[in-house]
Amino acid sequence: MSDTVLAQRMADRTLLLAAVREAGAVAKRFFDGTVKHWEKAPDNPVSEADYAVDKLLMERLREARPDYGWLSEETEDDSSRLSAQKVFVIDPIDGTRAFLKKEPEFTVVAALVEAGRPVIGVVYNPATDEMFEAMAGSGARRNGLPIQCSTARSLVGARLLSSARTFRGKNWGETANGAVFRFVNSMAYRLALVASGQFDATVTLTQKADWDLAAAHVILNEAGGHISTLAGDELLYNRASVLHPNVVAAGAGLHPHLVAGLS
Repeated sequence: MSDTVLAQRMADRTLLLAAVREAGAVAKRFFDGTVKHWEKAPDNPVSEADYAVDKLLMERLREARPDYGWLSEETEDDSSRLSAQKVFVIDPIDGTRAFLKKEPEFTVVAALVEAGRPVIGVVYNPATDEMFEAMAGSGARRNGLPIQCSTARSLVGARLLSSARTFRGKNWGETANGAVFRFVNSMAYRLALVASGQFDATVTLTQKADWDLAAAHVILNEAGGHISTLAGDELLYNRASVLHPNVVAAGAGLHPHLVAGLS
């Protein structure tokens, strides 16, 4: 990477961190107060906070980088992003259900994607003031301190951010003997918690979108982990379809065992 490219990427990282922290403050004000909400589709809630955070991020990021593409859960998709060299991928509030229940398990999420791969990722939980972030080739951090995935190589006693039903369906009762299961609404937060070693893996059998995954993807990779579909396929972003069929993410030692057992 040339000095010029590195300098631009570092400037983009600084921009994303500042914008996400400011957006997090907006989300926190709604979280601490009252918020109007409704369903944009059956069982798919959205709130005025989602749109307020989306608006702020768009203003800060697009005004600073007008030549970058834009993909956000709360903005109508524009196919012009497909021809953009660099694309911001945004989830204003990931974990809206938790947010509306006043549970501190939601995040503000932003990534920069180049050529289908995330190169900068920021996942911020305003309720706990946890800032997870990474830039490709520079390691991953939580509140400025380096983080690493766990070194677990077995599901026995593993800490899993997943439904126990997922594993029972594969008859993994013995293989995952003593495993602890926990569910967190925000997919990006789940991935960040795995990246920081607080959990060993996360698995979802349901579809996820680019904005759920891209930012935490680079954080997980820089923390020494792997993320893929259950078939082991690589996740690529900013394609015509933004959906991914399922996701498995873990430290490097555990990931292949999960893929082999669940595929």
